[in-house]
This record gives sequence, structure tokens and C-alpha cells, in this order.
Amino acid sequence: MVLLAAAICTKNGKPLVSRQFVEMSRSRIEGLLAAFPKLIGTGKQHTFVETESVRYVYQPLEKMFMVLLTTKASNILEDLETLRLFSRVIPEYCSALDEAEVSKKAFELIFAFDEIIALGYRENVNLAQIRTFTEMDSHEEKLFKAVRQSQMEEAKSVMKKKAKELAQAKREAQKSGRSRTHAGGISSSDYGMSGHGHTYVESSSMRSDSSYRDTSMSSSSSSSSFSSRSSSSKPSMSKALKLGSKGKGVDSFVNQLKSEGTDITSVSSSSRPTRGSQAPPAPTMATESVHVRIQEKLSLEAGRDGGLKNLEVLGIMHLRVRDAPNSHIQLHVQNDDTRGFQLQPHPNVDKKLFQRESILGLKQAGKGFPLNNDVGIVKWRLQSVDEALMPLTINCWPSESGGNCEVNIEYELQVEDMELHDVTISVPVPTGVGAPVVESCDGEYKHESKKGLLNWTVPLIDVNNKSGTLEFSIAGRQDDFFPINVYFVSPKSFCDLHVDEVRHTEENKAVRFSSEMALLVDKYTIV
Repeated sequence: MVLLAAAICTKNGKPLVSRQFVEMSRSRIEGLLAAFPKLIGTGKQHTFVETESVRYVYQPLEKMFMVLLTTKASNILEDLETLRLFSRVIPEYCSALDEAEVSKKAFELIFAFDEIIALGYRENVNLAQIRTFTEMDSHEEKLFKAVRQSQMEEAKSVMKKKAKELAQAKREAQKSGRSRTHAGGISSSDYGMSGHGHTYVESSSMRSDSSYRDTSMSSSSSSSSFSSRSSSSKPSMSKALKLGSKGKGVDSFVNQLKSEGTDITSVSSSSRPTRGSQAPPAPTMATESVHVRIQEKLSLEAGRDGGLKNLEVLGIMHLRVRDAPNSHIQLHVQNDDTRGFQLQPHPNVDKKLFQRESILGLKQAGKGFPLNNDVGIVKWRLQSVDEALMPLTINCWPSESGGNCEVNIEYELQVEDMELHDVTISVPVPTGVGAPVVESCDGEYKHESKKGLLNWTVPLIDVNNKSGTLEFSIAGRQDDFFPINVYFVSPKSFCDLHVDEVRHTEENKAVRFSSEMALLVDKYTIV
């Protein structure tokens, strides 16, 4: 199909918003829309009318019309489908279907129209995608602005503290009768200036400047002598505007975002870590001198009609040794994997010993493991399209009925020996049509209207709680409820690899060790 223009006009043919997708003059589009009301017959059920040159496809909207101008050779079924999408976009941005509201939201509507049609041809988008594309919402930008604002407020606070210290030093100097060293007066701007003699005023200001430098995270030592401070040059006032630390403003802003339903995990002033580059969290449990930590990341993408598109599991075993006497050790590993993981030891690990006896030890016998550092000693990987490996299946059935959509979602644990904790199933829902009406829910749910999400949470899914359902209804279409994202953690890894014993290589005795294991979801999407 070739769409010439899309317009919202009144019953009299007055255009309120018009977007042309091909070269058309203003007078021509106004003439076509002015002639449109005269072509509509009374008592007819169809919603299109043709002239010698164009076809009008329209839908009444209370006191207005949504009109598409197409060529006569275009497919009428595609025209009607596009018209329905245009008609659904208007209530998304306009709270009321009247001239004033449409004129107020004209630019938002034009941007949405451009997402539907490009150069006269329909784009393959749904309402949820249009909303996402036009919002252009960036949580990173919000956090960056919040951090910068808090840093500026903290810098102002430090400057006020500095001014208060200088004023206090001036009052103390005046009380002691030594506030003046010559006939001229001394203003507050003279404090901190070197080269005017070692007076009490100068030493006080330099001490306060030292405390200020400590507050500003300066690299100079607070224990430097008075003589070195007094002989230094004038301190640079640009340090007061140095933005490099987070204050209470960040916490308050993050808490505000959380209260509005925004998921904030961490805020860092450094560059955003990429996948695999983020340092692993330190163990929160009570650990021994030798601590083993196994961590896996799961990435999965499945189709809404069933079928696994891709599954990838990346795992790594970290070793942390706290005491030097326990650095000369070997790890006896039990590998019960039946899924075909590819294991790869660290280059410094004796690969032949690991393959022959399942023992992880260094190649150089007299060398010990590094101290107080998480060292990766073996990693593994699995990539498959076998549906039997999916730990959790999600079955979503949206059914359209009279403008509303009845949605039934069911989860089922497929790998019964796994335990999934803190499970969250995030279902996108249309915005601007009210909250979904939840009829039944196994667990808890929360509607985040700003994000357009319905979050279904289940504390634990195991063999005793293998399945559950969520039923709700809301105005929308079937495509509006995808993609579905799933998040969970599990204390059991995919690769059944664990450490049975740790032995000292020199003394040939068992060494006490602690271990932890976690499976994290990097991506789990039903598209």
C-alpha cells in the first residue's frame, strides 16, 4: 500500500493534525479534506469512500474523523488494519477526544504517525513499540543528571563550610587583637594568601584550607607541616567545584525513583560496565581462609508459540585464598555434568591433572595461589536449542474480545531438581487505558504504569510449587503483551560441578574451605 496522508479532522473537514508521507502541497491536502465530509453518505456501514484520484479510509472518533488518504490501487484490508492502529494511537496521547486536546498533543501525534508510516509504507510495529520509540526514555541519563546535581549541591555545601571556617577564623583573630598586621583593614578575601607574613590569621586559614582539601578528596596529606603549607602558593578555588563524589542527594533521588517503580541496582560515577566486565560481588556469607565461589549466567530466548531459539550458559569458578600458608593447595572437583558443558581451565592450572583426576592445581608445584584476590580457575560454557534444558516455561494466551484482551499466563518448572528464588515475570501492558483487572494470581503482582509493565512475583518455584497462573484483562491486542522477561536466582548451577575437598600440596592434609553457588539470569525473554 501507498499511504498519501493521515489526518485528524472535524465533521466539517477542518484539519486539526495532518501528516503527509509523500510530496503534497498544503492547498491540495486542505482541498481533499474539505471535500471529504461531502462524500460521506448517510446510513452507510462501510468506512471508505473513493473519488477519481484517491481513496478515503476513515473512522469516526466522537466529533472528529481519523482519515487516511491512499491510492485507489492500495489493499483495502491493509488500509483498514493501518487505520485501526492510527485510531488506537490517538487515545494513547490524548486524554479527551476533542479539538483542544488534539491540538495540544499535535507534535506527539505526528511523531507517533511517523513511527507507523515511513515514505508511504506501513512499518511492522505495534502500539507498545510505538510508545517505546517515542518516549526515548533513558534511565542512564536520569541517573547521570541526578549524580551531577548532587555533586554540585555537595560542592556548594563544601564552599559554605569553607566560608564559615574563614569567618570563624576572622572572629577569633579579632578577639585576640591580632587581626591586623598593618594600618590597612583585612577583608575575608585576604585569608589563605601566602606571602603576607606568618600571622595567626594566615595559619588558621591554611589549616581550614587543609581540612577543605581533605573534604574534596585531595591527594595531599593532612599531616603536612605548617611550614610546608605556609610556603605553598595560593590554593586554587577551582577545587571547590570539583565534582567527583556522591552525596546524600543521589540516595534521595534513587529512593524517589524506586518509589515511582524504577528498578535501580547501582549508581557508579565511572563508566558503565559491560557484560562480563563487572567485578563479582564479595561473598556475604561467613567464609573460611579458602573460599570457592561458583557463578553462572543464563541467557535464553524462546518463542511465544513454543520452541527454544537459543540457550547459553556461561559459568566460572573463583578461588579466594586469605592466608599465605593455605595458598599451596589443590581442589578435588566432582563433575556430575550430563548436559555436555565445555570446561576450560586457566592456563596456569595443570590441565592434564584436571582431565585425568579432576584435580585443580597449579602447573608449578612450588607456586601458590594469589592472596586476597578472586582468581578464576576454570570456566565452562553450554549453548543449545534443546527445549528440555529450559528451567522454566512461560505460556501466554492473549484473547481479544470486544476491544479488551483476556490474558492467561502460566509458568511451569521443567527442570525439577532446580530451585528458582525471587522469580519476577514482567509482562508489558498498554498504557493510557487504565490498570489491568487481575482475576486470579498465584503469587503477587504490581502494575508499573510509567513503564507499562505488570510484574508478577513468586518467592520460590520448586518441585513443590511447579506451576502457577495469572489471569487479567485490559484493553489491547495480542502483540501488546510481548516480549515477556523473566528474572530469578538459583542456588543450584546448570553444570553440576562442585568442590569435594581441598588439600594442602606440601603437608598433604585437608584444608577447611567454604563455598557458594549461584545461577543468575542475564536474559530470559519470551518474544
